[in-house]
Amino acid sequence: MKDIVIVWFRRDFRLEDHTALQRAIEYCEENDARWVGLFQLDPHFTQTIDSHHDYFFQTVKQFQDRCLDMKYPFQVVFGDAVDVFQKVTDALPDVRAVFYNRDDVGYGASRDAEVNDFLVREGIEFHSFQDYYLHGVEEIKKGDGTMYKVFSPYYKQWRKPSKPSILRIDKEKLSLYARSFNEDIDDTSAKEFRLVLRQCERKWQGIGEEHARIRAKDFVSDRLKDYENNRDLPYVIGTSRLSPYLKTGCLSVRTLYHLVVEHDHSGVEAFIQELAWRDFYGMVHYHFPTLREEEFHSNYRDLPWDNSDKENLQKWKEGKTGFPIVDAGMRQLNKEGWMHNRLRMITASFLTKDYMIDWRLGDQHFEKKLIDHDESSNAGGWQWAASTGTDAVPYFRVFNPTTQGERFDPDGTFIKKYVEELKDVPSTFIHNPSKMTHDEQEESNCVIGTDYPHPSVDHKEQRKKVLAIYKEHS
Repeated sequence: MKDIVIVWFRRDFRLEDHTALQRAIEYCEENDARWVGLFQLDPHFTQTIDSHHDYFFQTVKQFQDRCLDMKYPFQVVFGDAVDVFQKVTDALPDVRAVFYNRDDVGYGASRDAEVNDFLVREGIEFHSFQDYYLHGVEEIKKGDGTMYKVFSPYYKQWRKPSKPSILRIDKEKLSLYARSFNEDIDDTSAKEFRLVLRQCERKWQGIGEEHARIRAKDFVSDRLKDYENNRDLPYVIGTSRLSPYLKTGCLSVRTLYHLVVEHDHSGVEAFIQELAWRDFYGMVHYHFPTLREEEFHSNYRDLPWDNSDKENLQKWKEGKTGFPIVDAGMRQLNKEGWMHNRLRMITASFLTKDYMIDWRLGDQHFEKKLIDHDESSNAGGWQWAASTGTDAVPYFRVFNPTTQGERFDPDGTFIKKYVEELKDVPSTFIHNPSKMTHDEQEESNCVIGTDYPHPSVDHKEQRKKVLAIYKEHS
């Protein structure tokens, strides 16, 4: 029997520019071994299927079907990580090595460590790689070896080193060294995966590596040149909408970077900076492992969050706050599993500053709903909005939801798309519909308090309160 190599897929569902897969094929070539793909269906993530996991598991299924069509061996095995590897190595006693792209933070890092310990005990090699970022969590440091706490100097340093090249994977070798392996590891795994997929109700458009590659090329050729000007306007298709593909690994960040830098205009620098933010928050999370649990700035770890206000939290989740731009953003999230980045900032600021509700509750809600959820970037963004994190906006800057709407959706085009009860409201009142007279409300088919809620807070008064609270803790 030939030795077997396992390629452990986790959030990297592609066959191009894939570090672990490339290194596994090189190992197979050198040792005349055969490779098998594995995905661990973790019970930790199958208890509740919301948008985030719905999209993710459908991506796994699409990848499984693609591998089946191409006659590549790919197994979905249910259970805790160590139990899964015990099942696999029992079924395949000739396993000699495991290759995977590692997680550096959170639950994934703990899981990786447990599996590594198991593999060492079993005498099986393991090879892990940094594949998720352009620069890994320990690559960009200050001169004294410590982490950057502010993005601007981090970015200046991040720009200096050359970026990793695209890995070209030989499809003929993928086939040549693929192990003929179609039987299930166990009946339970196939059954559990079918049960999970039955709970996945949404019909997502354009899942998988091929769609990711097409959309990346379309963005770079059609919209990148205007990215700097349009990225903050939610009513314009001005962003890349590639973040779900980066999250699931259907698109390599290296491939995207090199597609972008082939061009020379202002949109390039603006977009590359967004890729650097992704690296930055990954680095911060690695050096500050409790990023999702506690405030980065110790001064703000005992802020008096109003977490008893379940009613306002629910209004925010449903997009019924009475502030149109906030409600439009939250309804886009509920409908599409994605939200425009400017609106992520506006809605996060509203929850933490206008409602004074704990940023952790917002982080947890976004985790459930966002199909592009990245725990480091999400927590970093929430702490930015709450003025408690690295590179934080000063606490005295509180987004005014009305003026934010006027600035970034002046005619209410985006608002009317997602808040249908406001579709006939004149642009004059679209950002403050409660200012309409009774007759104007009747003409607009939108009676405030009946069809659309009154503003749930007085922003001016809330701003005064929150500034006093933050000042007391500074």
